[in-house]
Amino acid sequence: MAFVLKKNKFYFALFALCLMIPYYGSYELTFLIWSFSVLITIQKKYSQTFIKYLSCFILILLISVFRTKFKIENIYSIIRDFTYLLKPILGIILGYQICKYNYKTAFLSVIKISYFVSLIHVFFIVFSVLFRNAHTVVDIRFYCGYFSDFEVYGLIILLFHKKFDIEIHKKKFYLMVAIITFSSLMYLSRNNFIQFIILFCGLKGYFILNKRAILAITSLTLFIVISYLIILAINPKRNGVGFEAFLYKVKIAPTEAFKSKIKTHDNIDFNDNYRSVEIINTIRQMQYKGSLTMLLGEGLGSKVDLKQKVWLGDLEMRYIYVLHNAFMTTYLKSGILGILLLLYSIYLIYNQPKSKIPINKNINFLLVGTAIFLLISNWVLMGYYFTEDSKSILVGFLIAYKEITDKKELLKNGFA
Repeated sequence: MAFVLKKNKFYFALFALCLMIPYYGSYELTFLIWSFSVLITIQKKYSQTFIKYLSCFILILLISVFRTKFKIENIYSIIRDFTYLLKPILGIILGYQICKYNYKTAFLSVIKISYFVSLIHVFFIVFSVLFRNAHTVVDIRFYCGYFSDFEVYGLIILLFHKKFDIEIHKKKFYLMVAIITFSSLMYLSRNNFIQFIILFCGLKGYFILNKRAILAITSLTLFIVISYLIILAINPKRNGVGFEAFLYKVKIAPTEAFKSKIKTHDNIDFNDNYRSVEIINTIRQMQYKGSLTMLLGEGLGSKVDLKQKVWLGDLEMRYIYVLHNAFMTTYLKSGILGILLLLYSIYLIYNQPKSKIPINKNINFLLVGTAIFLLISNWVLMGYYFTEDSKSILVGFLIAYKEITDKKELLKNGFA
């Protein structure tokens, strides 16, 4: 019995490490730990549902490899792209495999890890304010992080803990909600706000078409439109400080990644709509290189010419190998076929088979919300491919949990 306990603790620690390591900011370290964790949790059998989902990302990678022009001077870029495209494959496999070791405490584990991550984030916020003189939104985000999808998942599961058969003492519940909510808000990430709304609506069942859902979505849409009109009326300034800086980012959100014409010599227009700049240049470049390139991409190591040097982080560059947009990055590496595979993977997550098991019904709701959020996440923040993202682990985890629960239910009813 003692051995089993130690074993469970080890796999909980491994699960926590894999979810937390992306926050460190070193993709090389994330890649090594995820790869090692996949190897030590390897299984003998995988379900057809899981293999079908995983195959989408494997095919994207294989198409990219097939289209690669291997050159000695480009070998670093090729290897880097290979590891980037391998990341969601590792994450999905890892989450799927490690679930069987954490099945009994699966959702509680996610909450605990999310709570711990939030405490660390809050500590860094306090430290940065007191000792780094971080008094603006820009400073706090620079020192403490720009977003955290995982914490939002932890918060959502915590808020709906009864739907996932989790028992939490009231005082502990309120404390954890307060800490994770504060931490999540302090990222001041538009992406995380959208994620929370979508996942909340998902678990409420609002994406299942009925009168209740239509009323809820209509009310929410009306609220968002009115809120946006109020922000436009306030007219937050580009160089505003504090919360005004966040409101300005909300103000430009509808055009930032969707604008079709950019004044490239206007620094404000260029910087405010940089995501659109990447998309426009990628599409033009692929069209110029012909139909086969548009269909199958340019392969690993391919890059987009921005036509002018830009500052990305602390680096000045003209050519970029990975875009903010996962659809466009996939298009660059594996063409239209790659985009179709990526969209199909989202459809597979959305199109969950119906279940009579209560907890699996709620997981379905969570996965449907995840699929809708992935459309946005892939468009503005690289989705699974972002180096600091861990959603792929959670999705693999949820798929495995459903399958284990289904098997237990079959055994319970005498269907071995």
